[in-house]
Amino acid sequence: MTLHLSLPQARLLHLAAQGLLAPPRRKAGPADLMSAIRRMALLQIDTISVVARSPYLVLYSRLGHYDPAWLDAALASGQLFEYWAHEACFVPREDYRLLRHRMLDPAHMGWKYPQRWLEQHQPAVHAILEQVRQHGPVRSADFKRSAGKGDGWWDWKPEKRHLEVLFTLGQLMVKERRNFQRVYDVAERVMPEWDDALHLPSAETAQRDMVRHSCRALGVVKAGWVADYYRLRRGKYDALLHQLADEGELIPARIEGWQHDVFVHHSLQAELQQAAAGKLKSSHSAALSPFDPLVWDRKRVSELFGFDYRIECYTPAAKRQFGYFVLPLLSRGRLVGRMDAKAHRQQGVFEIKALYLEAGIRPSAQLYRDLAAMLHKLAAWHGTPRIQLQQGPSALAVQLATN
Repeated sequence: MTLHLSLPQARLLHLAAQGLLAPPRRKAGPADLMSAIRRMALLQIDTISVVARSPYLVLYSRLGHYDPAWLDAALASGQLFEYWAHEACFVPREDYRLLRHRMLDPAHMGWKYPQRWLEQHQPAVHAILEQVRQHGPVRSADFKRSAGKGDGWWDWKPEKRHLEVLFTLGQLMVKERRNFQRVYDVAERVMPEWDDALHLPSAETAQRDMVRHSCRALGVVKAGWVADYYRLRRGKYDALLHQLADEGELIPARIEGWQHDVFVHHSLQAELQQAAAGKLKSSHSAALSPFDPLVWDRKRVSELFGFDYRIECYTPAAKRQFGYFVLPLLSRGRLVGRMDAKAHRQQGVFEIKALYLEAGIRPSAQLYRDLAAMLHKLAAWHGTPRIQLQQGPSALAVQLATN
């Protein structure tokens, strides 16, 4: 018998899978950080630090107050590795096997693998690899630019490009980050236990397991959402989802008003029973990174939450609708708004340049209390306890001043 879910019930199951249904019940520790990453499967990396760099903010949304150094330590200790998954991501070490095929055959990775550059600079690329192998880890900063100052990612110095090619090929890996800068070492020192002959699964098995991981991380999934999570090739995944349902890993369901089949991951059986009984509730509020798994698939977040979102930091200022670095606002199971914010750490000020509620969201005293409490905790975690709201609902300003 196929289960029937309302759209709000499906949202709650999705939030439960992502660890965003309820605030943490206790103070987080380093093990909780790894549990959160494994739950999401992937933690996307982005360097913009207007508020906090994305991976740290994604974790804060799930863990509450924690020490960002735990993420750096997890990478340096080898619990995580970096590679191209959704985009550049931190990935649990045990999932190296899933992405190894991309390193061995990167021809389909587009701009991430500049084959022409490798062909034109093969001797120099090989020389850098041998330098690292013989003399130890390097950073891009260890190489001086020969001609003037760079002008952004499109004007990398040659050595940076060489390092990135070797990273995409899997011959170099990120050993650690220092001040969020990659430190590269040869793969055989970062993953000494790995042997392709012994450990590499078939490409079909790796893809199947990436689909399985995606289903677990999403909680509620339809075929059209599968490819995006690991940037798999577009295609028809209906047969595989039905096969996983036959094997008991997925539970078939329908969402009211939708024509497509959906599936619920079996790990959410308890939450599914609560949802069916009308007892599954959300009590969590969070400001989400633009690169949070909940919102990184713009089509999925539109279909599931009715939230039309795009990041505008790459849009010319005159064409921005909401601001430079706009964070979606989650509250009690709904995406209720968005805010353009900046953390001024030296001054201890958390500036909210603008905060907008979504059309159709009814303002209430409870909503403003939830948002104000969330914002005060977020600002305190940043070391910017003074909140300045430049533009936003006056009732929220009053609540922020009251808290």
